[in-house]
Amino acid sequence: MGLAVVAAAVGWAGATVVRPAEDPLDAVSYTYVAVAEGEVGSDLTLNTIAQWKPVPAGDNRAAGVVTTVNIAAGDEVSQGTTLYTVNLRPVVVAQGAIPAFRTIGLGTSGPDVAQLQEMLAALDFYHAEADGEAGRGTVTAIEAWQKSLGLEPSGQVELGDVVFVPALPARVALDTQVVSTGATLAGGEAVVKTLPASPSFSIPVTEAQAAAVTANVRVEISAPDGSTWEGFATDQTKDAETQAVSVNLQGAEAAPICGAACGVIPVTGEARLMSRIVIIEPVVGLVVPSAALITTASGETAVVDRSGKRRSVTVVASARGMSAITGVDAGTKVRVPAQQAGAKE
Repeated sequence: MGLAVVAAAVGWAGATVVRPAEDPLDAVSYTYVAVAEGEVGSDLTLNTIAQWKPVPAGDNRAAGVVTTVNIAAGDEVSQGTTLYTVNLRPVVVAQGAIPAFRTIGLGTSGPDVAQLQEMLAALDFYHAEADGEAGRGTVTAIEAWQKSLGLEPSGQVELGDVVFVPALPARVALDTQVVSTGATLAGGEAVVKTLPASPSFSIPVTEAQAAAVTANVRVEISAPDGSTWEGFATDQTKDAETQAVSVNLQGAEAAPICGAACGVIPVTGEARLMSRIVIIEPVVGLVVPSAALITTASGETAVVDRSGKRRSVTVVASARGMSAITGVDAGTKVRVPAQQAGAKE
């Protein structure tokens, strides 16, 4: 009896060891789906924040009451544009790195004089070299310029008549809390800000979304004028206090996202623009559930057809549980685990 039990046990062990492993494809229930035309892609719909970021550029030197404000936020100004008036006297903008700091008249010399001469030349009042020396020709040009502004031609530019900013032409904004009709200025106020060539564009995202929105991901932005702007993800920034993450955008080849239409973005505050973030570009072709894909012993990707044959395929794109493939014909039935199939035969 004992020998019989041992023999039976040995026989069971031998059968267990030598039995071939079940094919994983036969170990689960499955169904078949047809390879069909479709589209594979992935996107998110989020808000893009567009915001101008003004840079301080010029100080007021005039003292008195603001009698008019002559520009609106975001207006483009050039040499000699009147920004506002103080006691009915125009305050104009001119290009120059040296801020206005004194009266300029006959005999005055220096780089600020050269800046003034360049403005007068741009307005066609001065026709000589901008040498920084206020001679008789400069004085004559000043007088002609003053007449054009409706001023008594004194031949000298008073401190406060000109605000120098680093570059022109430029979009500018005045500090409306300081410069408004009826406000009193003492001189020395930082009132002029220049705007960059275009507003900044960024997308607030969650940590999970940040992982998906990688560099160069394309973003379609719905513009206020009804058109569509295109931007591309660059880097990401995180607020040190709130830990909020933002994806920064730029236009193709670093061009402004808003092109020539940046003026539709309000200069103050921020604009929230509905946007489509294209995580995976849409691919149109033959589509199967990603669960139908297997990896062969040789490392190839394949599908299993109705006859049980493994057929090698190339995956063009995958997103949201579907894959676009090549290598099989439309209508081919391929095996899919039943719980992951889109439909049963």
